[in-house]
Amino acid sequence: MNDEGRSGTLVPGFAGPSGHTLLGIYLNDHLTGATVGMERSRHLATSCRGTEIGDAMAPIVAEIAEDRRSLLALMRSLDLPVRRYKVYAGRLGERAGRLKSNGALIRRSPLSTLEELELLLIGVKGKACAWEALRGLAEHDRRLDAAHLDGLLDRARRQLRTIADLRLRQAELTFRTP
Repeated sequence: MNDEGRSGTLVPGFAGPSGHTLLGIYLNDHLTGATVGMERSRHLATSCRGTEIGDAMAPIVAEIAEDRRSLLALMRSLDLPVRRYKVYAGRLGERAGRLKSNGALIRRSPLSTLEELELLLIGVKGKACAWEALRGLAEHDRRLDAAHLDGLLDRARRQLRTIADLRLRQAELTFRTP
């Protein structure tokens, strides 16, 4: 099925007249999530510098930033505008989320680390869902590189395994009684 793009030409791969618009909303929402994930992963890696979590997160932080750049490039190739207000709102929300108390006033609580790992786990799962959706569209739209999307999906799955493992270890550490 085809959809008429903004320039009035037929755009392959979009279902129905609103497919292009809906894909724009969808990817802008994922861009907001990618921005939040990038900021949160940086904060976590910095807060845990010199620990197992900090060491494991450092390469993931770089990959999350690269994944965000890949999403922006895909949006450009699909002629989808970036809704900056969503990105700014995501950044603001992420920073506001750092203000909540997790049982420690002066030092960082181990609960903060656990919750940040869980948030990242949710975010990376969402990112994988977006790559899967775009991968399905790649079958009908030559502007999407299926092999590149497969690589992004593989990387998201690797990130999920690493973060899930760190989360389990952090949960044990957080809730272990002395």
